[in-house]
Amino acid sequence: MVKKTLKFIIEGGKATPGPPIGPALSPYKVNVVEVVNAINNATKDYEGLPIPVEVTIDTDNRKFEVKVGIPTTTALLMKFAGAKEPTGDPAHKKIGDVKFEDIIKIAILKKEQLSAKTLKSAVKTILGTARAVGVTIEGKDPREVVRLIDQGFYDELIKRYEDEWNKS
Repeated sequence: MVKKTLKFIIEGGKATPGPPIGPALSPYKVNVVEVVNAINNATKDYEGLPIPVEVTIDTDNRKFEVKVGIPTTTALLMKFAGAKEPTGDPAHKKIGDVKFEDIIKIAILKKEQLSAKTLKSAVKTILGTARAVGVTIEGKDPREVVRLIDQGFYDELIKRYEDEWNKS
């Protein structure tokens, strides 16, 4: 039983049998349309976002398994901000605004990929990315929000999500 794993970055819910998926799968004689449908079903919640996808193929019986990763922090920020993509120098161009709770939700979603031990530190990490791409938080610069976190301004809101952080 030989397994082969192929990795793709796919726009959520919009995989097609064309490149890069079709040509990569064809040597393994799997049903490309079935794989594409499985990818689209697995990624429909992330429609419009670039998603890492792994397709593992058992070359003996041509069965496959689809594993969906988590979108990048930047992609999630863009989705919550309603922006298409970061443009230019973020210090001069603000591309969108998100709620502080959206930052917390992204931190929880990205927990496995972050080295943060607490929700508060994970939120600060996400705020760093928000600053880098030009996203404000409830009209505030992300650096200002970090200072407010350090002063305890958001402690009550963060505590509301700690159970979710601990079980994820």
